[in-house]
Amino acid sequence: MIADRIIEQGTLTTHEGQAAVEVRIPWYRALPGSCIAGATLSIDGTQAPADTLRWSMNGRTFSFDELVNETDEWWFPLDSATLTGQLALRQDIEEHEVQVELKVYIPYIITDHGVLHIEESDTKTMKAEQR
Repeated sequence: MIADRIIEQGTLTTHEGQAAVEVRIPWYRALPGSCIAGATLSIDGTQAPADTLRWSMNGRTFSFDELVNETDEWWFPLDSATLTGQLALRQDIEEHEVQVELKVYIPYIITDHGVLHIEESDTKTMKAEQR
């Protein structure tokens, strides 16, 4: 798909123990929130705890459990979403390695195994900005 463009370069921010990065959809068509099956956020090899992850799009913020039934909000190919998690960044390095793994369902493509499920990941190195 479009894995090398999931993380938007230069969007890593940090505030009070939370790290955030903007992500783009690895697909060419819009998807409802219910099709965003999950994500992970790792910085410098440390993964944010799953229960701290939040997904923001269209001015609203969701846990991944809340996205399961979300059909009113859509993620569009030209829009960024923000993935946030509880992560304290190392202060002894200037640039951080950011990795995002993303899982989405493509509801209109049915295979022999059910609805198409894609898992993509991207890694970028960037500086963090304090919010």
